[in-house]
Amino acid sequence: MEEIDIYVEDARDHMEKSIKHVSHELAKIRAGRAMPNMLEGIMVNYYGAPTPLQQVASVNTPDARTLVIKPWEKKVLSDIEKAIINSDLGLNPQNDGEIIRLNIPPLTEERRKQLVKQSKQEAEQGKVSIRNIRKDANENLRKLLKEHVSEDLVKKGEDQVQKLTDKYIEEIDQLLVKKEEEIMKV
Repeated sequence: MEEIDIYVEDARDHMEKSIKHVSHELAKIRAGRAMPNMLEGIMVNYYGAPTPLQQVASVNTPDARTLVIKPWEKKVLSDIEKAIINSDLGLNPQNDGEIIRLNIPPLTEERRKQLVKQSKQEAEQGKVSIRNIRKDANENLRKLLKEHVSEDLVKKGEDQVQKLTDKYIEEIDQLLVKKEEEIMKV
């Protein structure tokens, strides 16, 4: 019985990680409001090494439509500006020599639909990940049959994994619904 519990717990841990990943990826999709996590993933050329923006500057939101980036060192300002221009965010940085200001334009209906589509893709990737975890866990449980573990125990373990799968897929659906509402809210 212990081996079955180990595989079920392992599946649960992996599914939790998938949920966290989907949640993190959905948070990066901007919904028309300025959020510092929009800039996650932007790498700045800092003394010749690609460095995450958050490690070379502070990012604040003075209002719902503006991000302010204040570098720790002024000479990094132009590198930050280049990194933002080269990113796929489509934002135009305004450099005043001290800080960089990013004005977040309101989303068009077309852009909102693109963001919803992108959100659905992220959610679907999360669901696929959870289904793959279920498949791996079930394969591991079936291997226990060869080790003379009763079929009833293996079936019970598979049922537990299926319940986890259903629970976490429902959680992804809820994350997606919230994100769609956030994106479509004008």
